[in-house]
Amino acid sequence: MKLTRRQQEILDYIIDRKARDGLPPTRAEIVTHFGFRSPNAAQCHLRALADHGAIRLVPGTARGIVPVETGPSPAISSHTLPLIGRVTAGTPVLAVENREDDLVIDAARFKPRPEYALRVEGDSMIGAGIHDGDLLLVHRTPEAQSGQIVVARLGDEITVKRLRRRGRGIYLDPENPDYRSIHVQTSDDFAIEGLGVGVIRPSLE
Repeated sequence: MKLTRRQQEILDYIIDRKARDGLPPTRAEIVTHFGFRSPNAAQCHLRALADHGAIRLVPGTARGIVPVETGPSPAISSHTLPLIGRVTAGTPVLAVENREDDLVIDAARFKPRPEYALRVEGDSMIGAGIHDGDLLLVHRTPEAQSGQIVVARLGDEITVKRLRRRGRGIYLDPENPDYRSIHVQTSDDFAIEGLGVGVIRPSLE
């Protein structure tokens, strides 16, 4: 595979962003990073890289630029997770309409193994290091122990909070003093969707 200098630079950037953030860059980020005058210039380079077999372009996704592995990497166990954006009221978390993109991670770094990533909205969990826009890696399970960070469904809403059990009572605690704890009532439609097992902060570059 013989690439031009610019093509190699773009490929290196894509691989670096994927390794660092778990996500490849968007086309707009490539345009900004390399100072291209138009998105078409970046797209021409991407098509050339795809023709060389260096990347795979996935239509219909914002970050559908997938570098093709050219050799074994025994130290890394890559795993592709669905990235869930804003959850539509009343739908399962993993419903197709909630899926925003795919996230590639080193699965061996997290235990238990995550099965999807959820884009966090709001700042109610900043005390736990989870900020607005972060990607929370989630292990699917209906069970959780007091003190664990959970993804919970309460009615039609999905929320990320710290679970607290007191006797028979269940509370969802924020990690920000500006927010109040949620006392889950026995009459509430409540379910634990999974455990938070890791956080990825997307690059702002």
